[in-house]
Amino acid sequence: MKIFVRGALTIIVGLICAMWIYGLFFASKQVVNRFEDQVWAQKAQARCLIAAQQRFDLADYRIVDDLGVDAIAKRAMIVDKATDTIESFVKEFRASLPTDAKGIAIVGLWLDDYEIYISDRRSFANDLRNGINLQFSETPIKGLPISEKISTFAADNHMSYCKPPLDLSI
Repeated sequence: MKIFVRGALTIIVGLICAMWIYGLFFASKQVVNRFEDQVWAQKAQARCLIAAQQRFDLADYRIVDDLGVDAIAKRAMIVDKATDTIESFVKEFRASLPTDAKGIAIVGLWLDDYEIYISDRRSFANDLRNGINLQFSETPIKGLPISEKISTFAADNHMSYCKPPLDLSI
């Protein structure tokens, strides 16, 4: 029995070592979300920076209690305008996709995710207009908020300004 246990442990340790050697020295180091057209990514980053500045200009730091009875409706209007800045660049990006095949495929999927996120924001604004003032919630994808998936793609392609804003998450 000792020989069997010792042999099994030796095989297990050997397989674990082989896995690490493969992972460190032979496995592909290419990022799954990364596409080749970095000129497109730089243009996207610049366009998203403009949208971020537009959302910053919409910020309303007043205390809700000081805004009166229509404060929630005003907030809905601001959410709509902020969402318009996102929707605008998503439409622009759909009209001009990257030039490489992988970029065309995965940017299209990323923009599909953004459409879901935009829909979540529109739904939240409609709830506010109807007097429902609950916390913003996003569509989950595999148990994570969709903004996490969108943010990961943006980060992998060095487009940090193209991450979804955190304006409704607070």
